[in-house]
Amino acid sequence: MQTTRFSQFDIKPIVQVSPTTTLHRKTTSPRRLSPVFAVSSPTATSPSRGHQVTHSMPPEKLEIFKSLESWVSESILPLRKPVEKCWQPIEFLPDPSQGPDGFTKEVRALRQRVFGLSDEYFVMLVGNMLTEDALPTYQTLFNTFDGVRDETGSSPCPWAIWTRAWSAEENRHGDLLRTYLYLSGRVDMLMIEKTLQYSIGAGIDIGAENNPYLGFVYTSFQERATFLTHGNMARLAIQGGDPVLARICGTIAADEKRHENAYTKIIEKLLEIDSNTTMLAIANMMKKRITMPLHLMYDGQDPNIFEYFSAISQKEGVYTSRDYAEILEFFITRWELEKLEGLTGEARRAQDFVCGLPRKIRKLENRAKKLESRRVKFSWIFNKQVNV
Repeated sequence: MQTTRFSQFDIKPIVQVSPTTTLHRKTTSPRRLSPVFAVSSPTATSPSRGHQVTHSMPPEKLEIFKSLESWVSESILPLRKPVEKCWQPIEFLPDPSQGPDGFTKEVRALRQRVFGLSDEYFVMLVGNMLTEDALPTYQTLFNTFDGVRDETGSSPCPWAIWTRAWSAEENRHGDLLRTYLYLSGRVDMLMIEKTLQYSIGAGIDIGAENNPYLGFVYTSFQERATFLTHGNMARLAIQGGDPVLARICGTIAADEKRHENAYTKIIEKLLEIDSNTTMLAIANMMKKRITMPLHLMYDGQDPNIFEYFSAISQKEGVYTSRDYAEILEFFITRWELEKLEGLTGEARRAQDFVCGLPRKIRKLENRAKKLESRRVKFSWIFNKQVNV
């Protein structure tokens, strides 16, 4: 069996990344991933870029985000869901209120449902759960963004109110998936918990430079990517015979879609009032490549675990290089980037780069190298081997 992937070398002419913003980390794997996943894997030591670009937003831009606070209150905060109208994890899980016998019966039913799901599926589900469960890292990152951070931890600033509400909604995703995985009996929770601790300790580095222009481009793209990922996991759960897990993944996908809408609206507004800086920010993030926030994941054993997890997601069609190109095309259309006028020379070049990038990615996909599938052990599933 053969699988198609890009080599990291293949994409360099298209998405050249500045040495000041690239994570350089040697891996032992002979394989290279697609532009979607082309990030070096972590080692057991804490991550280091060497030199990180920080606070790249000019001070005068702070006033733009201050001036948008009333707009955030009117246009973004309504996208929150009241707690009483939010779903909660227990609604999808065996209910202890049924008593010991009823609870045990529901756990048995859960374990029977997951019987038809592959080991590859559980690797992807663990990786997606870890991405959701590392939420403390993401909120910390948000609070580094100049002009929109939560200065006190309970700031009444509309930007801060949104961030806290967003993280509270996201928190349920990891809680639900973690509990479902635990009850399934299919995964090694000790290794998963170690992976989470290593990964939160390693931190997150998306190259946003404390700059909310860059940060909101990233979250727009990432929320759409997770919307598609969880939706595809729902499809595979149906095929594997677990309609409850399919409903879980579909419900999480719906949350991600709503969050995507919020961040997309923010970029739309920034393009309206500061098109040059926003266009440059979009190009900046696309040159760096949008990667999963937990790309520094490590389980204490395999320095290439993120790479292998990503390869399985590509192979199983859960998140692929084609999805990456389609997401970019979606935002080019949604933000009407090709129609922007009055840009400066540098911003026009950024516009040309971004609008031409999907076509280049698809060309690379067509000439991607075909590599033999291989078997790799995953600590998350008791060191069973799966194809990557």
